[in-house]
Amino acid sequence: MGVGRESGTQLGASVSMKERNKIAELVDASKAGGAKVHLGGTTPDGAGAFYPATVLEVSKDDEILANEVFGPVAPVVLFDTDEEALKMANDTEYGLISYVYSEDLKRAIRFAEGIEAGMVGINRGLLSDPAAPFGGVKQSGLGREGGFDGVHEFLQTKYIGVEI
Repeated sequence: MGVGRESGTQLGASVSMKERNKIAELVDASKAGGAKVHLGGTTPDGAGAFYPATVLEVSKDDEILANEVFGPVAPVVLFDTDEEALKMANDTEYGLISYVYSEDLKRAIRFAEGIEAGMVGINRGLLSDPAAPFGGVKQSGLGREGGFDGVHEFLQTKYIGVEI
């Protein structure tokens, strides 16, 4: 963790102390509810709005799953079937980005097609691409920006019918 513009920094600060504290509160609530911490999970001492990369094993009803964390936190839920996992993934009012990790690419693609999100990454964490539309569904977005679809957000469609 460090200043994002410094060489070698792999994880920069949150946008503000308020956001860093929100991340910490969500993680602390998960831990208090029985989440198992696999990595990180504690607010570091010192200046700056830093929060470490955190991996939590949480229950299916953990409140962190109902929030957009906007921080380096990966809540992990164990599941028995793909159908159960898809139901859990879609059981939220948000749908900005989802991620699928699998050794079975066909299975991952089938799963990604069923996820209610504006973007899905398969076996990758970075989805930013100027050629691709960016935006979510449900309460995570009101349209797209970027890519071919994003251009349409700046256009006004009009039909004019004329009889001659």
